[in-house]
Amino acid sequence: MLDGLDPATRLDVAKGQLNALKDERLAALQGALRALPPEDRRTAGGAFNTLKTSIQDALEAFGARQGAAAGPAAFDASMPARQSWRGSLHPVTLVIDEICEIFRELGFTIALGPEAETEWYNFGALNFPADHPAMELHDTLYLGDDTLLRTHTSPVQVRTLQRFAPPVRVLAPGQVYRRDFFDATHAPAFMQLEGLAVDEDISFVDLKATLAEFARRFYGSSRRVRFGPSYFPFVEPGAQMDVEVDLGDGKGLRWVEILGCGMVHPNVIEAAGLDSEKYTGWAFGMGPARIAMSRYGVNDIRVLYDSDVRFLEQFAR
Repeated sequence: MLDGLDPATRLDVAKGQLNALKDERLAALQGALRALPPEDRRTAGGAFNTLKTSIQDALEAFGARQGAAAGPAAFDASMPARQSWRGSLHPVTLVIDEICEIFRELGFTIALGPEAETEWYNFGALNFPADHPAMELHDTLYLGDDTLLRTHTSPVQVRTLQRFAPPVRVLAPGQVYRRDFFDATHAPAFMQLEGLAVDEDISFVDLKATLAEFARRFYGSSRRVRFGPSYFPFVEPGAQMDVEVDLGDGKGLRWVEILGCGMVHPNVIEAAGLDSEKYTGWAFGMGPARIAMSRYGVNDIRVLYDSDVRFLEQFAR
């Protein structure tokens, strides 16, 4: 009956059978006590209780001996150890933190703004013409008639200038949203980081010197930078900055655009309530995800959004 069972199960079955037999025999003895003469029942009852207690003690001692003999669970020293998981900051977060630290040392502070913006802050105050294509529904995610998900962090520039008097030097990191297809170089939601400096007598020379110093600290002192003309409604003149970097694909150094920049347009300064004849400024904007791609040799931006632990654990410190 017990042949097909493992030793532990057979022991449990045998214990059950022994307990059943014990209960049966003790019940028979207890019934026999009623047939004894009254003068003998007291002595016989005491003997019965002593026997019952000794049997129970013997069973418990046997169970304890069996448990001690079994010992702890077997340990197989040849089995591989369990993997130790270690958390890490996302590569884009690492890039943002490093950029913020560099500009903090250059005298900048962090400024934040709402992700749901009004059309005026997102476009009107930044010198976008009323018929600009970016204001169309196919390019911008509208939440209502005059509310939208910001397409850039530039509205933080106007909000900061409305709140604080120059001199102003701020860095504005944050999430932005656009109606872009999710492909190797675009994402519909991504982090952006903008900088703004406004004061009296600020010139394009200050812009070039500051951004060139940032590039040297971030990419290395041997990296060259160059500026070329570009257009943005909220700056005049506008430019883009390229850095000579190695993307790790075996093709060596090449010029890669990392940010757009320029002198803050007088209309933007006036929209913030300042005198554009007295104050000037410069601004820049960059995508930390693309900076991370150039830093870590990633050629598809979607990898940064996949939450693939095999990729992300490479950045654990």
